[in-house]
Amino acid sequence: MYLLLFILMLLIPLIAQINVKSTFSKYSKVSNSRGLTADQVARMILDSNGLHHIQIEHISGNLSDHFDPRSNVVRLSDSVYGQTSVAAIGVAAHECGHACQHAENYGPIILRSKLVPITNICSSLWYLAFLIGVTLFLGTSVGSIFIYAAIAMFAAVIIFQIVTLPCEFNASDRALKTLERDGILEMAEIPHAQKVLRAAALTYVASLISSILQLLRLLASARRR
Repeated sequence: MYLLLFILMLLIPLIAQINVKSTFSKYSKVSNSRGLTADQVARMILDSNGLHHIQIEHISGNLSDHFDPRSNVVRLSDSVYGQTSVAAIGVAAHECGHACQHAENYGPIILRSKLVPITNICSSLWYLAFLIGVTLFLGTSVGSIFIYAAIAMFAAVIIFQIVTLPCEFNASDRALKTLERDGILEMAEIPHAQKVLRAAALTYVASLISSILQLLRLLASARRR
């Protein structure tokens, strides 16, 4: 069972990553009928929501797109910026969805932002605490304290991932509605963008499942010591 959890923990995110890359690659070959580029679409969406102050930047990388609320910048990667594919436009619209969430004080995104500092600490320290517990203080009460502290920190990371899910699904939903409502994509093109965004969202689901499996492994390991 312990080995099975480990295999699933590695396999599930891998499958999700392969799926999103293959789906994005497939629909990267489908250009939108209006000939708009993803950065143009991003500007249109931001401006239509009154977010004229938010800038759009081109960054290197593949699917490294994100919205930075601290700098008020939507950053689009090489595979998205300047591209006319329905895949690229879907991703750009999704990131603009996050910008709209912050502008509207959307509950889950505000909570997620508040959890970032403690999540960063927990994600950096949980493994160190676990190692100290199972190596330096193995079989002692101090070791148990370190082990269960590590588990608690890892659980905090999972809570962050759970809060992230509605943020991602809502941003995708906003993106698709905007692309359809504003006539940015034709009706026949919307399902293509939807498949890309759904595949991207599933990577977050897969990551959460993998983390839950890891938590089960940690709990099983703690019970054995």
